[in-house]
Amino acid sequence: MMKSGVIVKEGFVFKDETHFTVSKTSLFYAGDGYTAYDCRGELIFRVDSYGPDARETGELVLMDASGKCLLTVRRKRPSLHHRWEGFIGERIDGQKPIFSVRRSSIIGRFSVTVELYTNTGEEYQIEGSFANRHCTIFNAEKEIVAEIRRKVDASTNVVLGKDVFLISLKPGFDGAFGMGLVLVLDQLNGDDLADENPTNEDVTFSS
Repeated sequence: MMKSGVIVKEGFVFKDETHFTVSKTSLFYAGDGYTAYDCRGELIFRVDSYGPDARETGELVLMDASGKCLLTVRRKRPSLHHRWEGFIGERIDGQKPIFSVRRSSIIGRFSVTVELYTNTGEEYQIEGSFANRHCTIFNAEKEIVAEIRRKVDASTNVVLGKDVFLISLKPGFDGAFGMGLVLVLDQLNGDDLADENPTNEDVTFSS
């Protein structure tokens, strides 16, 4: 059985497999606002960040339904490997990150590794294509802890657009941490499309 553990906040670690519907609240820029709802339609997470300013500042804040800041993800500069860092709550100057996400390119292949600073040596790997909303997050034991997939409308059996997708969390995986990784993946994908992939081909991640 997968080890459980709180990374961001205890209230978002669930005993059962949990599915959130994630919707992009603006469709013009990578990294814009997001909302995440549970299976009952209740708002769980939100990210209120609109327009290109978030890309310029390199910082996004994940909030709960009430607007309380849970996690800040911030681009680390300078960085050769598109490194992002995560901070508990709303980041302040001098605060130490709790995790980092780095991506490197070797002969056209992309690798995304997540390293936890709160538990030295613990890492996660992300495989798949976020551009296609098809990613899997593995822990160090290669167990699946979360998956990102396109959402299918239950009444029509039609696959919805890429601005609406599912994140499925295995029991014991911190949902707030998982949403933080979604924000970073969206920014990495936007970087690739804007800077490294002018033909707009899908960018894939693999370990």
